[in-house]
Amino acid sequence: MPLQSQAITLLAALAVLGGLALFASGCSGEGDAVRGRLVFISRFAGDYDIRAPGPGREPSQTLTDVLPWDAAPVWSPDGTRIAFYADRVFNLPNRDDNVDIYVIDADGSNLRRLTEDPAPDAFPVWSPDSSRIAFYSEANDERDGDVYVMDADGSNLRRLTTTRGLDIPYEWSPDGSRLLFGTNRHGNFDIYEMDADGDNQDRLTSGDRDDFAPTLSPDGTRIAYQSGDIGDMDIFMMDANGDNKVNMTLSALDDTNPVWAADSRRLAFISEREGNPEVYIMDTVLSYLTRVTVAARPDRQVAWSPGGVQIAFISTRDFNPELYIANTDGSALVRVTEDDGWDAFPAWSPDGTQIAFSSHRGGRRDVDVPLPSHRDDRRDVYVIDADGSGLVRLTNDSGDGVDVSAIR
Repeated sequence: MPLQSQAITLLAALAVLGGLALFASGCSGEGDAVRGRLVFISRFAGDYDIRAPGPGREPSQTLTDVLPWDAAPVWSPDGTRIAFYADRVFNLPNRDDNVDIYVIDADGSNLRRLTEDPAPDAFPVWSPDSSRIAFYSEANDERDGDVYVMDADGSNLRRLTTTRGLDIPYEWSPDGSRLLFGTNRHGNFDIYEMDADGDNQDRLTSGDRDDFAPTLSPDGTRIAYQSGDIGDMDIFMMDANGDNKVNMTLSALDDTNPVWAADSRRLAFISEREGNPEVYIMDTVLSYLTRVTVAARPDRQVAWSPGGVQIAFISTRDFNPELYIANTDGSALVRVTEDDGWDAFPAWSPDGTQIAFSSHRGGRRDVDVPLPSHRDDRRDVYVIDADGSGLVRLTNDSGDGVDVSAIR
């Protein structure tokens, strides 16, 4: 069973606006809880026929039909495990695609399937203490999706939301007591917060346009998010209880994908104010803006290093989406990956020495070849040292249930 069409539409829209960082950004613990490694995923062969962003503001392009893949890896805050969602029982003739949540140890061993419902389960979000995982599921069989939570071993499953519409988890509060989530239960997407057991669901935004990609500052006091309230997408900020909303960017073109630094003061985001998506950093106290990247092709999907000294991002400056790292002023730029496959969605993880990612590598780029020949159009989880050395393949999803771990 595929993901709901509304969920697919939202994913596609977010991809065009700067990437699915909200679904692949990992946990939202204290500023020092996540130190060092990066995770990113690749979308070359498609994702339930989701469209991929075109260069600059050009229309997005449709990719090929999906084949088996492992997607959206997120590190546990303690650095021992990686959660991701995957379609490992794909039935091509019947398009019987069902995604589930999996967890694998950081060295590629001990792969566990945590959900086995015939409906899709996706977008895992670790709790700050690494004991629980919130996720999106359509297990209620009511043609919508809800927020669920389970223990990190898949036990103690609970459904947290029950209203009609799509409810998608974003982040935990630093103390693990509350969950940010997005919902279209009132028509457009709004930002809500609730207790970790599903009680006390509070609506934080209620504009006429979609509000999404909320990210809570590491100190828990403010929420940054993107909103189309004035037409184009801008970065807004509000208190953690929804008060004092302020448009922080006021650009005539789209500003998207806000990401907090560990100091709860600086905010990185993607802006098209110069016509091409680039990385900017704002000091939210002084409202001082720094342009970090300058390239002829898009830079997207920015992620802070835990110490706030570097950023990682995805760039097509060399025509293929690859992972780069730079200092926060744009200096010391390093290209970390170099492959024909697509790499995407960086998110730093605990030890500062490696990068974990899900990647399409070695797959065909000819999207006109009939689907049965696309046996290599799948994505797997890899790790690589931050300097680009030491590539290790953690999963090998062949589509027949066989998994080969830690292939160098």
